[in-house]
Amino acid sequence: MKFSLIAPTYGRPDEVSEFVRSATALAFDPTAFEIILSDGTPRDALRPLVEALQKETSVAVRFLHEEGLPVSEARNWAAKQANGTILLFLDSDCLLPSTYLTQIEKGLQAADWDAFGGPDDAPSDFSPLQKAISFSMTSLWTTGGIRGGKKSTTTYYPRGFNMGMKREVFFAVGGYDVHFKTGEDVDLSIRIHHAGYRVGFIPTAVVWHKRRSTLKQFFHQVRRFGGARWALAQRHPGQLKITHLFPVFLLLGTVVAILLAAVLNWPLLVVFIAYFLFPFLLAGLQYRSAKIGAFAVASTVVMMLGYGIGFLEAFFGGGSHRVRG
Repeated sequence: MKFSLIAPTYGRPDEVSEFVRSATALAFDPTAFEIILSDGTPRDALRPLVEALQKETSVAVRFLHEEGLPVSEARNWAAKQANGTILLFLDSDCLLPSTYLTQIEKGLQAADWDAFGGPDDAPSDFSPLQKAISFSMTSLWTTGGIRGGKKSTTTYYPRGFNMGMKREVFFAVGGYDVHFKTGEDVDLSIRIHHAGYRVGFIPTAVVWHKRRSTLKQFFHQVRRFGGARWALAQRHPGQLKITHLFPVFLLLGTVVAILLAAVLNWPLLVVFIAYFLFPFLLAGLQYRSAKIGAFAVASTVVMMLGYGIGFLEAFFGGGSHRVRG
């Protein structure tokens, strides 16, 4: 068994069904990989769905369940049960293109990374909002390419929606730290870097990432990301970069600019308005859609606001995103 595809699950039966079907349809030897779902859904409600999916395929689909199982514990449990020499960690709201494992195999043949990751994207049949959120999360203009791309302003750390590593590497660094609520994937990547392993990016190993379907859900997600960044900075001194603080500076700068415009009639606010409007042009051209461009403006505002608030809450001790324990 070469690859073990691991995904934590908790409810969302439609997403889980789509994820499993995309994984079982991979253009790859079905005896060379397995799918492991590590589930925390109350009352074992996903089991009937997964059992039905198991009957549809010759690929090994394994199901582990413990009610209320947290994400890090779910991934660690699945890794211990895995048969593959390469562990691939994915999110259940991802879809896998048919060539996903083929591209990973080619990337490992070329570089033999100890740990690696790939990018996420939005295919043509995703909704306009999903495409806009994908732009906001991956664009060099909005995140500096830190989630993986051909260009990046910082060191690349694989993330849990699309990251893999040799089995022995995972256990050598202790797997996922269960004391992290959010940011546990980046913490793992940092520890792998610190241990001296070779970490690389496979640009062709793309996953299609649905993320959140509403701006409200997206706000809550990125708010957790902001809080996690401060927790990671506390755990790993020197990891907090200007790129990570940009949303905080943008949030505070916008507030100050609004106050200056109201009190002193200073035109500084125009600069911040221009920043938030620029995604209309970039995303609109990328997807050839003014509607997606407009959504990208909204998703970028929500992303910067949510992340900035989450970070400041954690920094001042008012958030719930600190490392547990």
